[in-house]
Formats: sequence, C-alpha cells, structure tokens
Amino acid sequence: MTRAVSLLHLLFLILLGASFSARAAMEIQVVGGSAQQIAVAMVPFQAAAGQPEPPLTEIVAADLLRSGQFKLVSTAGTQQPTTPAQVAYGLWRDRGADALLVGQVVALEGGRFEVRFHLLDVVKQTQLAAFSYNVSAGQWRMIAHRIADVVYEKLTGIPGAFGSRIAYVQKQGTRYELRVADADGQNPRTVVRSGEPVISPRFSPDGSRLAYVSFEDKKPIVYVQSLRDGGRRKVAAFKGSNSAPAWSPDGRRLAVVLTRDEASQVYLINADGSGLTRLTRSASIDTEPVFSPDGKSVYFTSDRGGSPQIYRLAATGGDATRVSFSGSYNVSPTVSPDGRFLAYINRDEGRFRVMLHELASGQTRVLTDTTRDESPSFAPNGQAVLYATVEGGRGVLGTVTLDGQTRARLSESGVDAREPAWGR
Repeated sequence: MTRAVSLLHLLFLILLGASFSARAAMEIQVVGGSAQQIAVAMVPFQAAAGQPEPPLTEIVAADLLRSGQFKLVSTAGTQQPTTPAQVAYGLWRDRGADALLVGQVVALEGGRFEVRFHLLDVVKQTQLAAFSYNVSAGQWRMIAHRIADVVYEKLTGIPGAFGSRIAYVQKQGTRYELRVADADGQNPRTVVRSGEPVISPRFSPDGSRLAYVSFEDKKPIVYVQSLRDGGRRKVAAFKGSNSAPAWSPDGRRLAVVLTRDEASQVYLINADGSGLTRLTRSASIDTEPVFSPDGKSVYFTSDRGGSPQIYRLAATGGDATRVSFSGSYNVSPTVSPDGRFLAYINRDEGRFRVMLHELASGQTRVLTDTTRDESPSFAPNGQAVLYATVEGGRGVLGTVTLDGQTRARLSESGVDAREPAWGR
C-alpha cells in the first residue's frame, strides 16, 4: 500500500452485467472464544419427514460458536425433550448448561414446515422465549439464523446478527463476481458477474440496495443496484474517477469520491444521482468516506498531514479534525452502529491489520493477527468486524469479535475473496 491508497481501488476494471445465481458456499473455521462463555445445550429438534438438511440445530450451533460468546453442552446419551413439559432441569444443570433449546419440526401441506422451539433458563427453570414459524424449504437456513438471533439476544441482551448478510467480490480464474450471502457465507448468490473486478460494495441501511464501483464505461462509475429486482442506475459518472460510495443512515444520500475538479475529494450526492455537493476542499487525497450513525459527521482518509490518517468533519462541511494518532498509517475507516468505535486498517512494521479505536477515550486495540488485512466492516449489531485478508496467496474473508478473542475464516477452495461489506 502507498500514499495513494484510495486509488488502488480504482485500478480494478470492467463490470459486464448482472445475474442472480447460487454457487458453492464457504467453509468456516473458528478460533478462540470469550473467557466467560454461556453454556447452551441444544437438543436436536424432532425431525419431520422430508425436511431439508442440515438440521436446524446444527446451523444454530455454528452461528453461536462463531460469535465466541457460547459453548455447547453435549446432549448425547440423555433425554431428548421437544417441549418444556418434558424437561428435567436438574439433569441439564448437572451437565453444566445455563440454557436449553428444544423444539420440533412438523410437516405441512405444500412442502412447508412448522418450526416450533423453546429457549429455557436452566438455572431459574423458566422459559425465555417460544416461537413458531411456518416456512418453506427455501427458508430453512434463514429460520435457523433467526432462531440463533433469538438465543443470542435473550442470553446476552444484544440483538443477534446471524440473520444479516455479507457482500464480497470473489475471483476464480479470470472471472469476478459480486456476491451476497448469509452472514456465515452460505446461500451465496451472484449479483454482478464480470470479466474484470468490481469493487467497493456497500449495503443501503435497509439492505435492499447495493452501491458499488464499475469500470463498465471504461472509467470508474458508481452504481446503485436493487437486490430485489436487479435494476440499477448510474449515480456518479462525472469526469475523472468516481469511487468509494458510502450510504447516509437514512439511505437518501451517498458520500462518494470524485476527481472531477482536482485531486480526490469527498462529495455528497442523492441516491438517484441528483444534488451533488462538495464536502472536502483540500489539495490532498481525501477518500474512503463513511457517515456516523446519526448522519451528522463523515469520517474519511486523508494524507493532508503527510501520511494517510482518519479525519472527521461535519456532514454540512467545515474544518476536518484528525481522529487517528496510533502510528503513521491508518486507512479505511468504518463506524460501529452505536457510534462508539472506529475500525480501520493500521500499518505497523509492514503489517496491515484491523485496529479498533474507541472514539470517546482514543484507546486502540489491534484485533487481528494477520498481515495483509483490508476493508473492515461492522456487523449490524456492532459485535464483530468483517474484513478481508490474504492466506496462502489468496484472499479470504474473516470475522473478529471486538475483544479480538474469537476469529473465524470464511473461505472457498480455489476462490480469491475480497472487498467485503456487512449489511442487513
């Protein structure tokens, strides 16, 4: 990476069209965990004839383990209750369980299924949650993620993010694809297919659209594409380069980086391409903007101080304030949903790693142990960061919790994955 870090993204070229398709999913490896984990026992749900695979509890377990907040208590060789009335709480307490998940799947007409489950507090011998869902086979993984979200929120007090989605760009051979998948990398679908790379995907706040950069017209142009019907529009196609889109919290505007007037500068533009206004005014490279959750501020990368650092200014314009001071190279900011933290890429002794920065105190913490990280993005619940790194000569995606204790790798054999973004 160099002083012109923002322009590295612009070296990628042509986007050739859009289609939707499912392909092989990623493999997941989880390392580490919180020092104080909640012990959960999940009895395999009573199955129904013809239900999809894998079992729901297998997907739920993988979600919870990936968060680092839970450990699983074995249910082998013991009672297999499906309702609270069948639960012998003493047995599960003796096994060290804090909570117990039980349920059943019932086959319905038309190839649908009813999924019933109960989450129980083993210590207090009370019910924490009970839900019933009517789903199709195609909604199998979605409902498992929803169950995991319920378990996570009831036991931690924080909303889960297992039902959210990620976007990323993958390369296989000479083909590049912009893909959207479940938060665990499963159920991928191709949104854009290209013979050349596409970069900088960003979910709209409601998750219904993606903004990204394409060289489809032999120059970098910002597009916004609907994930519902595939329709798209050019949003920024001005003279020079158009790059680094970032959504405002209300989904009405984008911050973009343009070179239409001089060096790379940050502009604001309506999501339909109207109402362009210039935000930064410097002779330096200003790039990689991101809004604060309240929409009042914009964080961005600039070399105006001699090296790339993170700055903040009001969304209405004015003077910028430097935010990052840990080291001489900090780029690619992203803000946590609650506005407490920045995550960005820090270079130290040639290693590019994800840094967590608490805005109120200025304290920082390195979250990753790799050397070529890029493109950090917070989970919708703010409890983990998605990023890309390089292992074995190819790009892989990773997640890391805010304490840095739990890391997961999402990888697919023979595929180079980059440019991730986490959305709803």
